[in-house]
Amino acid sequence: MDTPLVIQNLTSESDYLAVKRLKDVKFVLWTETVKIWRIAIPVALSHLFQFLTNSSTSIYAGHLGDTELSSISVSQGVISSIYFNLLFGMSSALATLCGQAFGAGKIQSTCIYIQRSWIILTITCTILLPIYIFATPILKLLGQDEGIANLAGTYSIQLIPHMFSFAIVFPTMRFLQAQSKVKVIMCIAFVVLLIQNGLLYMFISVFGWGTTGLAMVSNIIGWLYAVSLVVYTIGWSNEEWSGFSWMAFRDLWPFAKLSLASSVMICLEQWYLTCIMLLVGLLDNPVISVGSYSICLNVQGWYYTLLLGINTAISVRVSNTLGLSHPRASKYSFYVAMFQSLLLGILFMALIFLTKEDLATIFTNSEEIILAVADLAYLLGITMVLNSASQVISGVAIGSGWQVMVAYINMACYYIVGLPIGIFLGFNQHLGVKGLWGGTMCGSVLQVFVLLLIIWKTNWTKEVEQTAHRISTLNIDNHHSDIIENVT
Repeated sequence: MDTPLVIQNLTSESDYLAVKRLKDVKFVLWTETVKIWRIAIPVALSHLFQFLTNSSTSIYAGHLGDTELSSISVSQGVISSIYFNLLFGMSSALATLCGQAFGAGKIQSTCIYIQRSWIILTITCTILLPIYIFATPILKLLGQDEGIANLAGTYSIQLIPHMFSFAIVFPTMRFLQAQSKVKVIMCIAFVVLLIQNGLLYMFISVFGWGTTGLAMVSNIIGWLYAVSLVVYTIGWSNEEWSGFSWMAFRDLWPFAKLSLASSVMICLEQWYLTCIMLLVGLLDNPVISVGSYSICLNVQGWYYTLLLGINTAISVRVSNTLGLSHPRASKYSFYVAMFQSLLLGILFMALIFLTKEDLATIFTNSEEIILAVADLAYLLGITMVLNSASQVISGVAIGSGWQVMVAYINMACYYIVGLPIGIFLGFNQHLGVKGLWGGTMCGSVLQVFVLLLIIWKTNWTKEVEQTAHRISTLNIDNHHSDIIENVT
């Protein structure tokens, strides 16, 4: 009689036995595929709906005028991106802690973690207020046109309530994702998108409130999204919600340091793209250079929403399985996610290569830019494969709690290796966008290979032990001597 692949025990999920036969490979591949994509698809759709939410604002801004479009774009791309990347990165610490604690059955701990994250991120938003208040002089200092800087600065001040909504949104999303409750996030994001477009039509087309109307809609939608997630978490997720507690105000500084350390990994990745964009603007014929590179980034952005789904899925799987003390499940989840993500990357790369002549026609009628984009299509295709690998690795890092280590690796690969090579090829060798982009890709390739080597050498049994130690150290149940006082 064949030995079963999965050991039956009293836990809700059991670890795999070692894979030795083709039958075992098929079983693991199918089981992990179902578990990964059950999370990845709703998360990807959620990010797509959020992406369309930002696009809707830009579309309505474009109908107001060129200055309005440029101002809103600058506000979103420079000012808003600062808090977005920082808060999103800080919430990745919660993804690690909640995922591992939930896997270990420490439900009360996850509730304390999310409340601490709400507090820390709200304090962070308060610290970031001067950037919004003084957005106009900051943008002028960066060389932006005076008219664009003035309007973007006014819009940024009006958008302050929207910034604070993300201090609630990101931790709540991470809390629900750690429990694989991703469909509700997708549904809320879709409903919010519909409501936003209705409000935009009313405030802009009917009332004619201009950029002030855009800001009002963003604030309303931001808090509608935040309140909806919290109401679901507290009202419809009673089994996983143990109530508000004064324990959330304990150990805030260690939690803040962990959150800030976690944000470094995300910020370094996003700032790398910002640096490339700024450098592209310094090349000869910047209109064509920036235009063609921006189109490539937009095309890449659509695929990136799918990768974010895979990133979240593998993060949840790894953190949950480590919390459950299932090292093989963590390892096999990574193998399956990497295999399928690379297949998708190769598929989209082939699609880019086949459509490179017509790729830019969606965005522009300029023959010069269309030809420039076609010339960059090969780099775009390769980038999609690299991103397919790096997002899976990033998810494993978040699930395992390796954010600090990955941040150091990103710093070395991106800024010490990638950027200097890109600057040398782009400017010194006069290769333009291709040299700059191709050179910086060297840093991405190095990062992927270094992290793949680390994961390949990882002892997942030791990772389980470290997870158990982390949960034990941070476990709220260890503070029984301090009576937890619930306020709900």
